[in-house]
Amino acid sequence: MAHASTKAVRSRRCLARFPTPRTSLRRRERPKVERKVRATAVQHSETSSEFGTTAKKALSINLEPTKYGTLAEIGAGQEVARWFFRVGGAAGTVAKSISAYDMTISDTVYGACDRYVTQERLEAMLEYEYLQCTLPLKNARGENTAFFSFADTVVAKAYGRQNECHGWMGLKYQISPGKPPSRIMLHVRMMDPTAEQQQEALGVLGVNLLYGAFNLWDSPQDLLLGLMDNLSRDSIEIDLIRFDGPAFKDVDDRVMALRLVEYNFTEACLFNSDGEVVIPSEVMRKKNVLVQRGRFRPFTNIHNDMIVGAASQFFCGDVDESDSCVLREDTVVLLEMTTKDMYESGDMLDWTSKNGVNDQEFLKRADALQSLGHTILISNFTRYWEIASFLTRSTKESIVITLGVPAVKELFKEYYYQDMDGGILENFGRLLKFDLKLYVYPTLDERGNLITAEDVKVDPEVQLLYDFLYQRGCIVPITMYDPAVLSSRSASQIVLDSIRNGTEDWERYVPEAVAKQIKKDHLLGFVARELATAPFQPTWLLRLRNAHVDVLNYGFRCEVHTEFRLQETSPTRPGACAVAMSRGI
Repeated sequence: MAHASTKAVRSRRCLARFPTPRTSLRRRERPKVERKVRATAVQHSETSSEFGTTAKKALSINLEPTKYGTLAEIGAGQEVARWFFRVGGAAGTVAKSISAYDMTISDTVYGACDRYVTQERLEAMLEYEYLQCTLPLKNARGENTAFFSFADTVVAKAYGRQNECHGWMGLKYQISPGKPPSRIMLHVRMMDPTAEQQQEALGVLGVNLLYGAFNLWDSPQDLLLGLMDNLSRDSIEIDLIRFDGPAFKDVDDRVMALRLVEYNFTEACLFNSDGEVVIPSEVMRKKNVLVQRGRFRPFTNIHNDMIVGAASQFFCGDVDESDSCVLREDTVVLLEMTTKDMYESGDMLDWTSKNGVNDQEFLKRADALQSLGHTILISNFTRYWEIASFLTRSTKESIVITLGVPAVKELFKEYYYQDMDGGILENFGRLLKFDLKLYVYPTLDERGNLITAEDVKVDPEVQLLYDFLYQRGCIVPITMYDPAVLSSRSASQIVLDSIRNGTEDWERYVPEAVAKQIKKDHLLGFVARELATAPFQPTWLLRLRNAHVDVLNYGFRCEVHTEFRLQETSPTRPGACAVAMSRGI
């Protein structure tokens, strides 16, 4: 083991071999959403400036006297460990490096399993290696050492095969000596065309993970951003990240999943009704998929009836209308929200702001949807064929999207496809490629007349296209529906207007579980009657000295002037501003 002074001398020699990065590694400015990650030229020499930051990170870890642990890698060489050996000083950091390729040997070390590239295998590797490191060394150096175990299990590009290239990577570690361990785990997809390039990308990603975990653990979003240093989206896609342990007790994995999509580290993320982030293949493998797109502001009885009607026709086949249909065990329902709404269509009301996503408001909306028991898909998709392309990576079974007549009419607006070489024809050609079906829910016009998929009229220039898709069976009318919930107005807008006007009519338009969540979390500007009429408390003003508060989300406007006088413009909701102030809005 090198003495501390020896390591210092060695550090100066090693640092001279690698160019110093232009920016600080410890902290970074939070970038705008359109932040571009720097592309990596994997064929550059080991001392190339392209890898300067990676080498600097690896060396800084080697020269940190308190960090000591093991690295176990299966499936793509020992690319992470190689970085620590090649920069020098690894003797002070790496207790053991292992790669158990043979399945029998791997099972002997980590226990038998059915599949080797899974979260369960990663967890077994982390636990075993952490114990292997801490048990023999705890007494000798535990007071001055923060132990860690790093592991990855991946399937890289195979010779002569077109296989899916993906893997799990993780770290179990102490943030400082004597502290209980915490964990970070992530799932990645590798897009490079050769095994050599994939190995190089995994090595860089592993170093980024270790550096971020050791130095940025108290700022998870900075840690997340640093994972893609010296990597491009064309090489690595991170579609899941999980934090657990005492160091991350305040981190919600759903927010981190949203950030992955927001930063374009992945196209979409999934989390189930329990709020657990999951990878698509775990949820949709060999499953039929029914998708409902929307803002769900809020989820209404019409949304629910659309799912029930589509499911009744899609999964039950020919049955008597009096029979009740249930979703089959081989089917999953997805409620999809796209982040494009927050940037392009002006949906800035209850989970977004001009600065991006409001974490707490997003979680409140997610909680309301989770109460329905469905899986939630957060994506950056704008077009329907993009959803189909994403889903077909995980399942080869049938895919159905349910939508209303107004959405179908929008789908046939030609100006939405001006950026595509083939225009609207290319868009629907891609839909046909994936054999995607659109199940269309009826609506009422302003006179109360029923409009079904069979009656839809779009722009004359594309009416023949619509008729062709309808006759081909790509557009299917939903015939099983509840006439009592149909309306000529948007049910979501009716709910919003009712809440903002302080009436209770809105409750009959939403499922009971959603109504409870709206009241509990004061979603969409809901204020309980007893609070809305509560007398104003002078203490509320003390928190808003010289402040101006514009609460558009809640349907009223409040101003606090320098002379501590509250001016309120909410004629239908007296006291609403005071309640909003008391909640710190």
